[in-house]
Amino acid sequence: MPNSSSISEFLLLPLADTRQLQLLHFWLLLGIYLAALLGNGLISTAVACDRRLHTPMYFFLLNLALLDLGCISTTLPKAMANALWDTRAISYAGCVAQVFFFVFFISAEYSLLTIMSYDRYVAICKPLHYGTLMDSRACATMAAAAWGAGVLNSLLHTASTFSLPLCQGNVVNQFFCEIPQILKLSCSASYLREVVLVIFSISLVFGCFVFIVVSYVQIFMAVLRMSSEQGRHKAFSTCLPHLAVVSLFLSNGFFAYLKPPSFSSPTMDLMVAFLYSVVPPAVNPLIYSMRNQEVKDAVRKLINKFVSKSLNCPSFGIHGM
Repeated sequence: MPNSSSISEFLLLPLADTRQLQLLHFWLLLGIYLAALLGNGLISTAVACDRRLHTPMYFFLLNLALLDLGCISTTLPKAMANALWDTRAISYAGCVAQVFFFVFFISAEYSLLTIMSYDRYVAICKPLHYGTLMDSRACATMAAAAWGAGVLNSLLHTASTFSLPLCQGNVVNQFFCEIPQILKLSCSASYLREVVLVIFSISLVFGCFVFIVVSYVQIFMAVLRMSSEQGRHKAFSTCLPHLAVVSLFLSNGFFAYLKPPSFSSPTMDLMVAFLYSVVPPAVNPLIYSMRNQEVKDAVRKLINKFVSKSLNCPSFGIHGM
């Protein structure tokens, strides 16, 4: 049996069995990837270039778009290359890098979504203190904390996972290197250290989840107490996109890692991994732009400037609401 010191590459799960279906999957993934690049790229550029969007909420949205770009760029390009060139191989170093960056972007995004719920709570429940609590320094510190938490969490999980002896071959039953699938290749009872880390991470995820739920309970209570229908509509229009993104992120993640063993099969695991790793980065720009007229106007203005070749991007700075 091979061990981790003798493994030079891993074999990923093929997306299809026939060459025709592989090429079909390549074009499908390419379309999704380009749509995600376009959507997140437009939002991040529009927020950076439009002074009206230089507020804490859109500053965090810019960070979310960048994390989504990184997340989908970690998994899809290799899957597309394998489908195009009819191969399954990924180098050992490439697998380590894929695990590190995927866990990093997912962890940082979840931390950022938690921070965004706090931003909405302060904006709606404590509007008089919003400028003080969410000034430029506080926003930059919270965003840096989210990215830093992602790096730390990723370093711990990646180091723990790839320090294990691998005795069950090199076939990863997923279209990208995923920690649960790599743990299946480890020697019996040798992955307990990573299990402890996973349990610790789950407790942190649950803590963030409780924070988000409590924040939104207070937000909805405050909104329902508003006497102005226009005020309620504005509050809901800023909260519902974030709530939809959080719901999509958590529902896919919970189903991926907490589904019953009877639901587990290579095909089901592939579909679930696609749902939680590819779908959110691709649809988040749509969710945030559908009900947000400011984002729509900024993107439209950006496209018009690009077409006229007169794009002039001012320096980015955060202003109060």
